[in-house]
Amino acid sequence: MQDGFVRVAAASVPVTVADPKSNAEKIIARIRQADEKQVNLLVLPELCLTGYSCGDLFYNDLLLEQAEQQLMRVIDETERCAPVVVLGMPLRYEGRLYNCAAVIHQGKLLGLVPKTVLPNYAEFYEKRQFTSGAAFGPDNTRYITFGNEDATESCPFGTGMLFQCDSMPEFTFGVEICEDAWAPKPQSLEMALRGAMIIANPSASDEVIGKAEYRRTLISSTAGRYICGYIYANAAPEESTQDVVFSAHHLISENGALLAEHKPFQPEDDITYTEIDLHRLRSERHHNTSFTDLASPEPVVRVMFHQPVRETALSRTFEKNPFVPDDSEDLADRAELILTMQSTALKRRITHTHCKTAVVGISGGLDSTLALLVMVRAMDMLRRPRTDVVAVTMPCFGTTRRTKSNAVKLCELLGVTVRTVDITQSVKQHFIDIGHDEAVTDVTFENSQARERTQVLMDIANDIGGIVVGTGDLSELALGWATYNGDHMSMYGVNASVPKTLVRYIVRHEAMQADGELKAVLEDILATPVSPELLPVGKDGELVQKTEDLVGPYELHDFFLYYMLRFGMRPRKLFRLIRAAQGDAYDDKTLLHWLETFTRRFFIQQFKRSCLPDGVKVGTVTLSPRGDWRMPSDASSAVWMDEIAQLKQEYLK
Repeated sequence: MQDGFVRVAAASVPVTVADPKSNAEKIIARIRQADEKQVNLLVLPELCLTGYSCGDLFYNDLLLEQAEQQLMRVIDETERCAPVVVLGMPLRYEGRLYNCAAVIHQGKLLGLVPKTVLPNYAEFYEKRQFTSGAAFGPDNTRYITFGNEDATESCPFGTGMLFQCDSMPEFTFGVEICEDAWAPKPQSLEMALRGAMIIANPSASDEVIGKAEYRRTLISSTAGRYICGYIYANAAPEESTQDVVFSAHHLISENGALLAEHKPFQPEDDITYTEIDLHRLRSERHHNTSFTDLASPEPVVRVMFHQPVRETALSRTFEKNPFVPDDSEDLADRAELILTMQSTALKRRITHTHCKTAVVGISGGLDSTLALLVMVRAMDMLRRPRTDVVAVTMPCFGTTRRTKSNAVKLCELLGVTVRTVDITQSVKQHFIDIGHDEAVTDVTFENSQARERTQVLMDIANDIGGIVVGTGDLSELALGWATYNGDHMSMYGVNASVPKTLVRYIVRHEAMQADGELKAVLEDILATPVSPELLPVGKDGELVQKTEDLVGPYELHDFFLYYMLRFGMRPRKLFRLIRAAQGDAYDDKTLLHWLETFTRRFFIQQFKRSCLPDGVKVGTVTLSPRGDWRMPSDASSAVWMDEIAQLKQEYLK
């Protein structure tokens, strides 16, 4: 359970209908199997101790007596097993029969939760045998005792219970049963509002055409709406097939994302497990004021259990590029949507300012290429000539033939106005004015060029009635990899919330749509190393300044950026996840070095983000001081850097 991960599992058992003894043996085997896999919470199907499809056999005292006795046996046999287990069984109480979920942990019955919504339509007729447990809410929880002379159990019985781990309070779950989730007002709603981070659902949902798709959508949307984990364990094909068939369709979702699934009738072993990130859910709820405003102050019965905090091996995967979809179709759709959002926003800004032109500095690099593509789309939307886009190339000491050539070719192929302003002499004169030795290629040498370029762009825009469109991306803003009041500044930043890894994929998407010379130029731009081009070129006329050699790989920084801002993850967890995502691509020393670099720069460069120009938000992670990220410029990074130092001691011995 380290770092907020709990391993959960949904499984069915090959029931023998109306044979609790045989089913108990299979349930015990399942629990032991889950224990071997270090599962923290195991959910088994509805009424699996008897079989869901017993029909009127549920009226028979012997079946019900056997179910209670075999539950006691399961409890005894699992005394040394770690998982908390949720399984379905029938229970007699005060002359009525209830469809219940028994919650068991290490030889104890923690509670019995009755089903509240009993389907009585189409193939379902549960009201024929069972009574709804709706009357036993939080303010009417009962304590019942059952068993035999040799063994008895006393536990709470009702619908208002939450089960909470004393060593990790976020590990709090509630239970609803099958139809409870399909109802207009599901039990899980109140459970989530009262603090349940996971909902367990032992179910017996038969299979008909189209139902699996609906079930998948229902469970994922419930997990997303309630910002929780959801474990849905469905009955297996061994149930009676007299009129219906069951498919062992298991689902595990986290905040709307489907983490694991055992598809209907899948032949492989149907224990389906993954890890739910409770700290991630906690962060989501913390951020979502709509959820916290609705949190219920109503009383709830909390049943405590203990599990030691130990490292949970991760079976779920983490994408190396969390900003970029894996699927090529999804990526194409995402790229088109982002380009549309960027160009629509710029179109609105151009319309509002009544500007005659839109001006951009073009370098032959990825960021300015994306900005130019967006500007062309915006002009097309406005039905204005593309020549109203004025692209300015400003060569100086570090400009290479390759990038200058690509910049000019791209502009010509797109049909925009191209202007060249060589700033070399202006910068040299500036060095003379401030008394800087041109041979000293320090930060003054570099930033003077960046600020001169911005001044040129601003003045050209003033001269021709335009606005300057910024090209800087989200990754550069996070690292502060921009010259203050240089490329840091513009009149509208179209790339402000697009990270570098995604910039590359959007440009690649545009290259794939293009043909001929345009395609070739875009592909060469994609193949060009990222560089600010502020240091003199080498003797061969090639780049000597490559950004990722200096500041680190953007695929790592974008990973840190996403998980730190989106879910508030600390360095220890970031390091764990990046190791899982990257595999053997980087060693621990390299990962920790760039994690330290990212963290240090993120804190000390906040002053640049505190005065950013306007820019369109396209994703869930942005750094606008007016929108998603408000941080004092003088915040200390000490506690984060201390944890990174601890990680270095642990992993770099």
